[in-house]
Amino acid sequence: MSTTLFPPADLAHPGAVASNGTTPPYRLAAHTRLATKTFGRGGTEVRALDGVDVGLAAGEFTAIMGPSGSGKSTLMHCMAGLDTLSSGEVFVGDVELGALSDRELTRLRREQIGFVFQSFNLLPMLTAAENITLPMDLAGTKPDGEWLDSVIETVGLTDRLKHRPSELSGGQQQRVAVARALAARPQLIFADEPTGNLDSRTGSEILGFMRYAVDRFAQTVVMVTHDPVAAAYADTVLFLADGRIVDSMSSPSADRVLDRMKQFGA
Repeated sequence: MSTTLFPPADLAHPGAVASNGTTPPYRLAAHTRLATKTFGRGGTEVRALDGVDVGLAAGEFTAIMGPSGSGKSTLMHCMAGLDTLSSGEVFVGDVELGALSDRELTRLRREQIGFVFQSFNLLPMLTAAENITLPMDLAGTKPDGEWLDSVIETVGLTDRLKHRPSELSGGQQQRVAVARALAARPQLIFADEPTGNLDSRTGSEILGFMRYAVDRFAQTVVMVTHDPVAAAYADTVLFLADGRIVDSMSSPSADRVLDRMKQFGA
């Protein structure tokens, strides 16, 4: 099982044993211990995450699925450092996010994490090239030219670099967003419904590139999606319900994922 659920104590020592009884031979890109997130108080309290323990293997593609309100986006946002837990811990590599100052957390997100959002989040006054390098420009770092050229060529943007977002199709804008996420060679890439605003053909192209980024560049991709077809591009699918991880699936197919989702009433 490439994305593995752990009991809390298992993560505390090198000989950790996964919940399926096997010793993981891989490095974890991120993991949580008893991750809990609540909103409201008393009778209005909502427990979005309910003691989640999960480890994400480095260099693999993980999809997170579940019914509306299951906690999938909350889990991703907390693991990406975009939101904080009410209790428990989140680690990126060996770094516990809750122990970081705001400045340190901002630096970690900028240097080790890439983001791909459903709404693209491109700056309209910048060209495609400027949007791609913006995080590195803000950090005052120079991109690796060879790597950047490889990413741009792979996503098919070589002849669109001088265009602004308004001059690009939705698919091209999302390609810019994916290239931006990859440009700094982050440790982790989080994608929140990255194909939600795209037609099926363009969505397949974006998913195919993220799959290629994992296979060719050894990137780690974590994607929240409601689409079984999108989830089938992943190595492993995690299923959430009521703030808990209730199942996982290795080597998923769209039909298998759909059947499993039906069991959760999604």
